[in-house]
Amino acid sequence: MSKLRLGVNIDHVATIRNARGGLYPDPVRAAMIASEHGADGITAHLREDRRHIIDEDIGRLIGAIALPLNMEMAATEEMLAIALRHRPHAACIVPERREEVTTEGGLDAAGQHNHLKPLISRLADAGIRVSVFIEPDVRQIEAAMMLGAPVVEFHTGRYAHTEGEERAFELARIAEAAALAAKNGIEPHAGHGLTFDNVQPIAAIPQIAELNIGHFLIGEAIFEGLGPVVQRMRLLMDEARG
Repeated sequence: MSKLRLGVNIDHVATIRNARGGLYPDPVRAAMIASEHGADGITAHLREDRRHIIDEDIGRLIGAIALPLNMEMAATEEMLAIALRHRPHAACIVPERREEVTTEGGLDAAGQHNHLKPLISRLADAGIRVSVFIEPDVRQIEAAMMLGAPVVEFHTGRYAHTEGEERAFELARIAEAAALAAKNGIEPHAGHGLTFDNVQPIAAIPQIAELNIGHFLIGEAIFEGLGPVVQRMRLLMDEARG
């Protein structure tokens, strides 16, 4: 079974920085620590309201770290222009509402085909690997195929926030979606709400190539330090794949 990649989202280091203004804590430093302790990539969501990551962070991350940067972005002309200017390794198209606390679900790739198609084509033409953040749903996977997206990232929030039979149902849904995506030549990723306690069943799904995890890791880092927390998540993922 292939190694499962860990993308560490450093948004909420920037959230803490922005609470006081100034330069600290520095999300670039967090990315470098994550890189040294088992991360395979760095994820950063540049939101319309710049509530955590800001434009300058994107350029600094690309210049400072050797790991690939996955830039999460809404499907807007503003974000497209920023991505084309910086050319991160990857761009993950996510739904975004200004009033939401965090991403609440997957993108409606099926319903937004005509809007997404030219945006995805322009990103791909610039050499940026495009993914769409979707629910583990057949209709959305088929839409991703029609859009020409080489990667889908499944929203695992429902899995993470349920228990018992509901969680088992969501896990099966993600596993089936991952198998369908892989069968059709799309690389499946997953993320949202993953923790030490719930990551291993998702990590054990053989078709999933990458997990993107942020809020939990940054929260635990307050108590244990970012390096040890990333190492522990890396170990749990490897055990699940073992």
